[in-house]
Amino acid sequence: MRNRLRAALVVAAFVPGAGVAADGRAVEVTPHRALYLMTLDSAKPNSGVAGANGTLAYQWGETCDGWTIEQRYKLAMEYEDDPAAEIGSAFVTWESKDGLSYRFNERKTRNGQLEEEIRGEATLNAKDHAGVAKFVKPKEQTLDLPKGSFFPTAHTLTLIRKGEAGESFLAAPVFDGSEFEAAVLISAVIGPKTAVGAVVPVSDVKSPLLLRPSWKIRLAFFPESSKEERPDYELGMRLLDSGISSEMIIDYGDYVVRAKLQELEPMPKPAC
Repeated sequence: MRNRLRAALVVAAFVPGAGVAADGRAVEVTPHRALYLMTLDSAKPNSGVAGANGTLAYQWGETCDGWTIEQRYKLAMEYEDDPAAEIGSAFVTWESKDGLSYRFNERKTRNGQLEEEIRGEATLNAKDHAGVAKFVKPKEQTLDLPKGSFFPTAHTLTLIRKGEAGESFLAAPVFDGSEFEAAVLISAVIGPKTAVGAVVPVSDVKSPLLLRPSWKIRLAFFPESSKEERPDYELGMRLLDSGISSEMIIDYGDYVVRAKLQELEPMPKPAC
């Protein structure tokens, strides 16, 4: 079982507040809190997974100079041949509004015991978006980030911008600091824009925040150094133009976890 749900997951890390896309057009999204219920959607006979359930809580806030993301999940896993386990993560990040500076801190647990802590910061240069990630935990190390890299917020802004422009594909390295590694390649397929009211809700949540146009997006995650043709895992989601995800499917290949929206509320913008 992979003990990770990337910020780029839902985050792909959805973007709170308002940001400026690469072509200069503003992308207006909504700071918010969301709670998702996670359940096992399907599992292959040889997966060894018998069940999964838990919660995934997100909070996106805006500051005067950047965006903050808090992602916390607890997932109880049941296995056919191994003891059950509860895995968890508390992941907090800050990203500058120009998309060039990033700080990250994650604590991973297993059965209530600390398993790993990851902490550091990263920067990109404005010219070609190459950069460096400097870890202080689990050990001090500097890793290079390739040209064209994104941090999670800037990546989501670009997905929204491309969806608005009718474009359907984006492949780029993204660094989020949720693993002790450099950027991963995320290949995104963006479906056609769907008008408000054209989608049957998959959640019982009733909120005006969900009355927005949206796209179905499929993200495939490939480790940067991997030569494998198959992704490490995939994330399917419906992304609203406000930055909120109304549904998610995390596909690990041999089993699939569904995240269903349970609660949603807006967060205030700063008085800058």
